[in-house]
Amino acid sequence: MRRDMAFGELGDVEGALRAEGVGLAPISTGDASLIAGGVTVLATATAKDIAEGRLKGLVVPGGSTDEASLAAVRSLIDLARANGLTVIAFADGVALAADSFGVSANAEGAVFKDGGVTLLNERAELSKLVGAIV
Repeated sequence: MRRDMAFGELGDVEGALRAEGVGLAPISTGDASLIAGGVTVLATATAKDIAEGRLKGLVVPGGSTDEASLAAVRSLIDLARANGLTVIAFADGVALAADSFGVSANAEGAVFKDGGVTLLNERAELSKLVGAIV
């Protein structure tokens, strides 16, 4: 997730997540480091962290375009769902998560938990739901 990612009424969701006490640990979906705006971001979490219960949730900011990246993101979402983690998705990540959870969702953001989905259309909704996770 990059600070410049804004999602409609939700605005800068990274700032909103951090304001609620969420620490973000980037996960690379490939073998290479994450590069955003010329800055290299080293992955600080792995799929193993999801499987072994070291994470409370998965944030899917969207933006994956090639099939290999989409498959890797789907795999992370499936792993998070299988391990009972909350998945918070934005933009086109909402459709990926909805498919994995077997539900319908059409919004700028959504929270997936226990087979259900809560759509996010306003920043206040995001803050309320994220506050309940941490």
